[in-house]
Amino acid sequence: MSKSKFEISRESGQHLRLAALVGSWDGNTRTWFEKDILADESPMRGKITLLMDGRFLNYEYEGTLNGKPYEGRMTWAYDLGNEKCQCSWIDTFHMGTAIMHSEGSETGNGFSVTGQYGWIGIDAPWSWRTELEIINSDQFILRAYNISPEGDEAKATETIYHRIKL
Repeated sequence: MSKSKFEISRESGQHLRLAALVGSWDGNTRTWFEKDILADESPMRGKITLLMDGRFLNYEYEGTLNGKPYEGRMTWAYDLGNEKCQCSWIDTFHMGTAIMHSEGSETGNGFSVTGQYGWIGIDAPWSWRTELEIINSDQFILRAYNISPEGDEAKATETIYHRIKL
C-alpha cells in the first residue's frame, strides 16, 4: 500500500520541517513602529506543539512590549492540496480583537506568509508578511513586515529564538 501525501510530508517534507520546531524556546523580540526606529527590545518565551496528528503547528508566546505584558498564538499549516503555507494569528497587542489569516509559500529555510489588516475608515488594507526562518534545530527567527497599500515595506518585529534544553 502506498503512503499518503501527508505521511510522506511527515517523514521528509514540510510537516517534518514544522515538527522539528516542537519544544520550548527563549528569545528576544525587537519591535519597530516607524521604519528603522527601534521602539522596544524585550525577552520572549515561546512554546510549540503539534495539533491533530502533526497536521498543524501551534505556537504560543508571551513577552512584554514597552514594559506591558502581552501574549499571542499562531497556528501554522502546510496545505498539501494547494501547496501553500498558511497561518492564523491572534495576540493581545498587534491584532486587538481580530484574527489574521495569512498564506504563502515554502522558502529555502522556512516559510513566508502574507495577510491583510485594516479597520473602518481607512481607504485600503495594509499587508503583514511573516517569515519563519529555521536556522538549525536549536534556533529559528520570526520576522514580520508592515506593507503599506502603496507597497512600502518596513520591518515591524523580529524574534530570535533559541531552544530551551531540559
